[in-house]
Amino acid sequence: MRPALTSLCALATLAAGMAAHADPVRVLFVGNSYTFGRVDPVMSYNAANVHDLTATMNAANATGSNPYEPHPWGGVAGIFKQFTVQAGLDYDVSLSTRNAASLRGHFLNTNSAGWDLRGNIASQTWDKVVLQEQSDEPLPKQPGMASNPDWFLNYTDKIEDFIHNGQAQSYRERDFFPGATAAQRTAACQAATGASATSCNTLRNIPANSFASASSEVYLYETWARPNLVDGAFVTTTDDTTGAVTRTSTPADTYYRSLAEMTDDLREAYLNAATLAGADGTGGITGIAPVGEAFQRAVDSGLVTRDMWAPDAATDGLMDLWFDDGTHASRYGSYLSALTLFGTLTGLDPLSLGAGEIAASQLGIGQADALALQRIASQQLGFSTVPEPASLALAALGLLALGLCRRYRPS
Repeated sequence: MRPALTSLCALATLAAGMAAHADPVRVLFVGNSYTFGRVDPVMSYNAANVHDLTATMNAANATGSNPYEPHPWGGVAGIFKQFTVQAGLDYDVSLSTRNAASLRGHFLNTNSAGWDLRGNIASQTWDKVVLQEQSDEPLPKQPGMASNPDWFLNYTDKIEDFIHNGQAQSYRERDFFPGATAAQRTAACQAATGASATSCNTLRNIPANSFASASSEVYLYETWARPNLVDGAFVTTTDDTTGAVTRTSTPADTYYRSLAEMTDDLREAYLNAATLAGADGTGGITGIAPVGEAFQRAVDSGLVTRDMWAPDAATDGLMDLWFDDGTHASRYGSYLSALTLFGTLTGLDPLSLGAGEIAASQLGIGQADALALQRIASQQLGFSTVPEPASLALAALGLLALGLCRRYRPS
């Protein structure tokens, strides 16, 4: 047995050595509090093992930042990183995030503190980039709602081009819109976005990205429907110091009859953005992480609370995907987000992480709930939940080989 086992161990060691010497997969998450998590335990989760690229910027100038969102941040990116470790993948994970940031804000560096968010995107060549838009920006415009679908569509394309070909750009936002003359395009820009004529006509000069690469994979992080925008919501107030949320008895202005309606609009908006980004031949969008659709699937399955405003919402025995403000994710929602992103970016079934997955335990999510959320993400991404017999046999053989190698290590 010893000669055969020695050969098997040698092969296992060779395979491990090849993996160890490969360069890590460099991943950048671009977004806002939906990515960095907004509240603990998610916000600071695994921060030591990811790169918070706005932490030093915040330390230099915290203007516009919330005191209840202290850096460094781990968030959904930190949970994703833990999944990759458990799966045996070598991923080097970074996040460039700011509270309430839109993709336009990232690209134009509109942060009041002067943070160079676009510089983070151009700081190295990324293998994978995840773009998360401000939560209501992609939605169709409605009176009173802060949506701006034209900014979402065009700045998804601008950032995708910046990542893939990196050429210097000079443009005016009026030219995103139809019209035979500059005046007509300006008027169309103002009508569609609510921007001023000055803003629509400003010449935007974007330097080249010297680290651009046609091989970079760009993904869209489709966000979820917001209960605070759905009929039945109440106004909430947030403490400016602690971030604690208090629900009032005042009905909120709402824009959707159901979570499902808002989810449908988000899905269509992200598909449209991917289509536009791919139309100019610059590489386009590799994939969309359907996080919002996974949220809706969890709701439809009866696994989680459908109406967070209901009198029995806190006592119904179901998981709650949303935080108290009705917009940000809870620990369960962030976990489901990270699972969906993990499956989208790696091609691995989230259900393979299993009930004993480490991040869930560290976040205070029970094994049964973790497994249920993994199953939702797996189903949403179209993975088979029952491994084929051949796959099970190979997995068992691999575990047996590792165990024997540890027991009978050749001297």
